[in-house]
Amino acid sequence: MPVTQSVAKFVVNLPLAVILIVAVPGFKTNDICKLQGNFNIPVLEKSGDILIGGLFPVHFIAPESNHLYVSQPQYSNCNGFDYRAFRWVQTMVFAIEEINSNTSLLPGVTLGYKIADSCDNIHNGLRGALSLVNGRDDEAFSPQCHRSSPLPAIIGLASSSPTRAVAHTVGPFSIPLISYFATCACLNNKQEFPSFLRTVPSDLFQVRGLVQLVNHFGWTWVGAIATDDDYGLYGIQAFAQQLEESGGCLSFYETIPKTYSAKKVKLIVEIIKFSTAKVIIVFMTEGRFLEILQEVVQQNITSRQWVASEAWVTATLLSTQEFHTTLESVFVNMFWEKLFDCKLNFPGANTNYLPPNSHVCTGSEDLMETNNIYSDVSQLRVSYNVYKAVYAIAHALHKLLDCEREVPTQGIKTFKFINQFGERVNFDQNGEPVPLYDIINWQKDDSGYIRFKKVGSFDGSAPEGKQLQIKEGSIVWNGGQTQVPKSVCSESCPFGTRIASRVGEPLCCFDCRPCADGEISNKTGSTECIKCPPDYWSDKQRIRCVARVVEFLSFQDTLGIILVILSFLGVSVTLAVFVTFYNFRSTPLVRANNSELSFLLLAALVLCFLCALTFLGEPSEWTCMARQAAFAISFVLCISCILVKTIVVLVAFSATLPGSNAIKLFGPLQQRGIIIICTAIQVLLCTVWLAVAPPFPFKNTMYQGGKIILECKVGSALAFYSVLGYIGFLSCICFALAFLGRKLPGSFNEAKFITFSMLIFFAVWISFIPAYQSSPGKYTVAVEIFAIFSSSFGLLVCIFVPKCYIILLRPEKNTKKCVMSQTLIALKYK
Repeated sequence: MPVTQSVAKFVVNLPLAVILIVAVPGFKTNDICKLQGNFNIPVLEKSGDILIGGLFPVHFIAPESNHLYVSQPQYSNCNGFDYRAFRWVQTMVFAIEEINSNTSLLPGVTLGYKIADSCDNIHNGLRGALSLVNGRDDEAFSPQCHRSSPLPAIIGLASSSPTRAVAHTVGPFSIPLISYFATCACLNNKQEFPSFLRTVPSDLFQVRGLVQLVNHFGWTWVGAIATDDDYGLYGIQAFAQQLEESGGCLSFYETIPKTYSAKKVKLIVEIIKFSTAKVIIVFMTEGRFLEILQEVVQQNITSRQWVASEAWVTATLLSTQEFHTTLESVFVNMFWEKLFDCKLNFPGANTNYLPPNSHVCTGSEDLMETNNIYSDVSQLRVSYNVYKAVYAIAHALHKLLDCEREVPTQGIKTFKFINQFGERVNFDQNGEPVPLYDIINWQKDDSGYIRFKKVGSFDGSAPEGKQLQIKEGSIVWNGGQTQVPKSVCSESCPFGTRIASRVGEPLCCFDCRPCADGEISNKTGSTECIKCPPDYWSDKQRIRCVARVVEFLSFQDTLGIILVILSFLGVSVTLAVFVTFYNFRSTPLVRANNSELSFLLLAALVLCFLCALTFLGEPSEWTCMARQAAFAISFVLCISCILVKTIVVLVAFSATLPGSNAIKLFGPLQQRGIIIICTAIQVLLCTVWLAVAPPFPFKNTMYQGGKIILECKVGSALAFYSVLGYIGFLSCICFALAFLGRKLPGSFNEAKFITFSMLIFFAVWISFIPAYQSSPGKYTVAVEIFAIFSSSFGLLVCIFVPKCYIILLRPEKNTKKCVMSQTLIALKYK
């Protein structure tokens, strides 16, 4: 329940008499102040020149109120005696007696006290505060409506919600309220609580320390339980927020209602039991936590690590004999009867009806023979806070008595002093002390008793990174283990993986996904994978970046060797044909096929076979330019020769027609000119290409993971496609002319062979396009080389092999008569 609703509910249920007393502490008529009501609550008091009020939860179970608003409600005794709170009462008494015996502090002034039981409850806390401030005199003649000594300050309370209610009440009257145990951050608002101070640090620092503690041990998945009051609600809200900012998550968050509910307690314990969180943060007092622990023990839940929101420090300031002095008061009577399970026989007491297993107290019982939290003086942090609060008030009063008149609250805030233990005591502008905590580990001793051992500290005033100090080797974990327990929703992602959040679940619950290719993760719990540099790639485990494998078609590769062999084979075959034609250059067949053009075409084919070698080896600026230029010029020279041969065939047969002089118009000079012109155009295109935007070597890291493909970029796409387009243009003209002359007469019709060779040429380069696009890495270059070889071998075989067959194997047909007769037969047939 929110704090505002809690306070509103309290105001509604508050008795009318209390509201009247709050509004009008005393009713003044004819210079006589009359008290309008009295709560009749037990108060431990001692007279003095100045009285200091005290509110302590001597009992922690308040009776349920049932107001009918028809009569004044009567005070009901609280239950559940708290030995620790009684020790705090004794601490205040001890500190006041120590100050009274000190001649240098408040000389000539005797301090007294009025201490009431707050029952750790808002109602009783307010009743006690009003009783302390108003006094219990029925009538008073003083202008301040007081017969007894004034009350300049109140020390209290323990819990945040009662403290907040009392601070609201006494704040308008500028009565300082110094708390020794209320840590709620909601009390920091000085506009709302102008007179509130405390000797215990705020939850803001406590939560910061808890979050650092959780982070230190790697607990990213924790549960939390708290009481449904200011302390629990504000504390757990701040803890959840800071935990989320630091990367942690809450598995569950449950609150215990103010009124005990066995059903709710069982539900909370069931949640704890089935939760995967192994660490539970507890924001509640030990009285309320006892309800949870009893159910936890009953259900035998042992695999949980409990982290309390309060810390205890070790101190021995109250281990003197004076501390054990018994005071005759109602609180001491309750303490004595509870501790020794007996009944005091004082005047008016009825000892005829004793509880079972009880007896009448003899007065000879020995406190030194008991073993409980009251007699354990090793953990007195809260008691020390009470001690410092008393001395802060005393020093402020001492300053006032030195004629430095100011409001008591301001005097306490601004005054600094060093106590007898060497500790500097002061408050900041918000009335907060120096945030210093001890980290305590519960450990069993040899006799089986729980001992509190200091294993670290948290100093909120220290620089960032040095606030938390832990001695891990001194910690004993649940079950006697020395290894830090794990409390995570998902195990930290290992090397080579990253965190992938689950939809609809907290950030601490995630899956681990492997890093993508080219990315690594070299630490656990990575939220993102690191991309490798361009020349590096991830290893198989995705842990480190390794240098990529540089790949290109080299002469040492098996495929490179095969291509070199094919290149030399093509050159060898071409040279063999060249030698054959040269040796038989005077035969009719060679002469009929224009031997000059044939020799030039064979030379161009040799260049085509050799230019493929420029595609092998590591690409460089010179090789990238050489391979493209050699390929383009050699193929244009080859196609130009074929084009001229096709034209010669058509002109030769046209010359046989009567009156034709075509052979005179297309003589050797014109043939050479066409070849030179066609080749010169390609040379010009290549020169412009290489001058403006030449091809260049390029490291292709995107094509295949783990490899760097060394390849040649074309530079200018326009120039590249212009060169290829020119080759295709000449090929199309050649094919068209050869196709027109395919039915010319003669057994050795050159046009038929040229047509077939050009069909092979087109088929090779058309199929080259998809093969080139789909081939990976260095095989892309291999496909292009194979296309060069295929087209070159196609031209060589289709144009020259039939002639070599006649020349070498059928020499009887290599005669002028045979060649001319076949031509005449064809003409007649036509």
